[in-house]
Amino acid sequence: MTDTRRGTESNSPAGTKAARTRQRIMDATARVVGERGYAGTRLFHVASEAGLQTAAIYYHFASLEELIEAVIREGTTQVNTHVRHALAELPPDTDPLDKIAVAVEAHLRVTLGMSDYTIAAVRNSRQLPDSMRAAISVDEEEYGTVWRDLMNAAHTAGRIRPDADPYLTRMLIMGALNWAVEWWREDRVPVEIVIATAQTIVRRGLENRSEQATFPLFIEPRA
Repeated sequence: MTDTRRGTESNSPAGTKAARTRQRIMDATARVVGERGYAGTRLFHVASEAGLQTAAIYYHFASLEELIEAVIREGTTQVNTHVRHALAELPPDTDPLDKIAVAVEAHLRVTLGMSDYTIAAVRNSRQLPDSMRAAISVDEEEYGTVWRDLMNAAHTAGRIRPDADPYLTRMLIMGALNWAVEWWREDRVPVEIVIATAQTIVRRGLENRSEQATFPLFIEPRA
């Protein structure tokens, strides 16, 4: 897998000084936003991290908001691309639960250290103001379709227990996977163990075994 700590080059010709500087700014912003958060990031933080004068950033981005939006969108795109690529490499007849397990691994690998961009995106996407959320929401919805299709396929194939609603299951799994960015530390537990544990929880929790007890999915609201 290609290292995704760096983002995508701009429309400038690859290798030009302007393109390299823009990439340098993007990379620095991803690190700063991932550590400080959207609310705690200032332009001088980015300039210091990139080793540039603050004024130099305005040559490439009109505002800090535009820069952060570009970084968050790049992070979301990287997760989407990495997970889709991992799934595309599977044989067509792969069991639906195995596909979900592969998606779990791919998501965790790219968010737990492969990319500063994905860390910034996962930690800050929901903190952004509405003015920045429109385009980012489109990216998130595109990635959400990957998981929606996985869950629906497993449900249709009868591989998911009948009392597990595909939508609720998807949202809960995604929330748990994304939250790992907040508590995981490499010096405490290897990422491979985190992945294996997540796969076990998801598989054992979802698998449709005829002998297992089921529970009502919906409870009527009280008047």
